[in-house]
Amino acid sequence: MANLPNTLLVVDDDEAMRTVLETRLRNWGFTVFTASDSTEAEEYAKSKEPDIVISDVVMPGRSGLELLQALKQGDPARPVILITAEGTIDMAVDAMKQGAQDFITKPLDYTKLKVILEETQKDLNLRREARRGGWQQENGSGGFGPFVGTSKRMLELYELLESLASTDAAVLITGESGTGKELAARCIHERSARAQHPFLAINAAAIPESLIESEIFGHDKGAFTGAVGVRSGCFELAHQGTLFLDEIAEMPLALQPKLLRVLEDRKVRRLGGREEIAFDVRVIAATNQEPRNAIQNVKLREDLYYRLSVFMVELPPLRERKDDIDLLVEHFLRENNTKHNSTVAGVRPEVLEKLKNYSWPGNVRELRNVIERATVLAKGEWIRLAHLPPNLRVSEPAADTKIVLPSGVTAYDTEKQLILTTLEQTGNNKAETARRLGLDVKTIRNKLKSYGKQ
Repeated sequence: MANLPNTLLVVDDDEAMRTVLETRLRNWGFTVFTASDSTEAEEYAKSKEPDIVISDVVMPGRSGLELLQALKQGDPARPVILITAEGTIDMAVDAMKQGAQDFITKPLDYTKLKVILEETQKDLNLRREARRGGWQQENGSGGFGPFVGTSKRMLELYELLESLASTDAAVLITGESGTGKELAARCIHERSARAQHPFLAINAAAIPESLIESEIFGHDKGAFTGAVGVRSGCFELAHQGTLFLDEIAEMPLALQPKLLRVLEDRKVRRLGGREEIAFDVRVIAATNQEPRNAIQNVKLREDLYYRLSVFMVELPPLRERKDDIDLLVEHFLRENNTKHNSTVAGVRPEVLEKLKNYSWPGNVRELRNVIERATVLAKGEWIRLAHLPPNLRVSEPAADTKIVLPSGVTAYDTEKQLILTTLEQTGNNKAETARRLGLDVKTIRNKLKSYGKQ
């Protein structure tokens, strides 16, 4: 039997049973200790720290069930297998509820016992791997700053981010939704000479068009109806720090030349104001669209693009760095165990296989949400297939799935079918749908609204 634990403790008041079990287990590769009662067993558990305990239920003094409770208090993760000649269904149910690994009746079926031990060993190995992964992350060997991953793509990214932190040049970060564009911007800021000054993030897609100019440039009292006081813009607020302009291609086109002028002059004038205010700000921008497509679709001005893209950083989608999924899962498990006060040790191998075979249209953000959901649902130590969302439990459609349209269909219906089918393939991820179809997110939202799908 491969990879058996080093130590196993046998607890039974019957000396002949202890001898038979010890002989069998040693032949299977275990180092075995034996105890004749619960008191002696607890002493061995503290001094020898056995990997697995096999205990009789009916013994003089404290029973095996009472020993089970004491052992679980000392080490909740240690597997305890109970055996008895007087077993009942109620006793077995009670034992499992109290945390027993398994319950076997005498005379022992040694083939069954060996299978149980092999399965127990698999769980122990998984738990050790999970702990090893957690240790690596705690000691800084599993990522870089807020990023987790050691794949080639990520190591190249870390090197680039480290280099950019030593400069003060403008940076344009590209990548699909959920890949961590703001994390990359924060990583650059926190390693730069500006780290002790503000990091201000503005999402151009999240601010109403009527308010975005005031948000960016600020306004003086009376500049427009409702401007009852002075408001500093984001350039003033981020003075000496870093301004992160997310989804820059979603910024109103009429506002982009004003932004370009401010970036070139390094001075800003509030709406309704007369005074120009100098600022010292490093600008990092980001977009989930391919910049050239955004320029071609008249979503991003070419001159603004050149001003923002002194350096380019492209974040890889999760489907292109699946070797990092193990570490990411371990990281999110630890994070959610703390958040939800749970004790999930890891994911079963078949679950990890599903996670690695999925295309992750929502990228790392989607994986984080999947693991949080599974952590909450898992009642035992392991995340199982049943804890995954339905779209991960079934096979994904082939990448070359075709859309069949009837003859004579209108252009409107063709477009509608294409958008809805792509949306279904991406798991209702509008940003990924927009990326695949070469559209912007606002267009997708407006189309869905017109279809009555929002």
